[in-house]
Amino acid sequence: MSDSQIPRHVAIILDGNGRWAKKRFLPRIAGHKVGLDTVKRIVRFSGELGIEALTLFAFSSENSRRPKEEVGMLFKLFLAAVKSEVQELHRNNARLRVIGDRSVFPTELQLYMDEAEQLTKDNTGIRLTVAANYGGRWDISNAIQQISQKIENGELSASDVDENLISQHVSTQGLPEPDLFIRTGGETRISNFLLWQLAYTEMYFTDTLWPDFDEKQFQRALDSFAKRERRYGRTSEQVQKAR
Repeated sequence: MSDSQIPRHVAIILDGNGRWAKKRFLPRIAGHKVGLDTVKRIVRFSGELGIEALTLFAFSSENSRRPKEEVGMLFKLFLAAVKSEVQELHRNNARLRVIGDRSVFPTELQLYMDEAEQLTKDNTGIRLTVAANYGGRWDISNAIQQISQKIENGELSASDVDENLISQHVSTQGLPEPDLFIRTGGETRISNFLLWQLAYTEMYFTDTLWPDFDEKQFQRALDSFAKRERRYGRTSEQVQKAR
């Protein structure tokens, strides 16, 4: 696979942890723990391949509707992961960013998120973004609120508002738009993930549950991406001529 065929930015919905555990008569949290090991492998593999940015949908705003016990365990697992993995990410020159509404998280977890981001903010390797208590509609609404406030303050006028300006105010500002979206677990929807950012992203869906999504499975998604012609509204002839 040539460098031009490697996506700059891959976004993934990590689906199927609970079902993986249920199939093995284990508590759902066991699937999330194994899923965390998969995250480590995919982050490492992405860095080795030269992928610039990896965005992982770890916890949606809708996931808060799950049983309180499971949500609480997820928070604890997230805290443990941030504590144990940030130094490894830092050693590997990865930059970590957490996007989403952090207000629902325990204070300790919010503090560790801030510290992890500060520790890795100057790193120049893969940019790892974790979407936690995130929703695409929340992201767009938040961007509009920021822009509206700037208009109210006289920093902007309504005529300044365009796609580029909105892109500068969503949570992923500064990142290239995702080239490849992957969802594991057999569902074929984007579930309120990066609604603004996925306009021209190539989609890849797999029945593989997230804990079983290894490097070989990831390579299949990348191979599928490499075979696609990205036209952005143009004809095939125009794309070929521009190369």
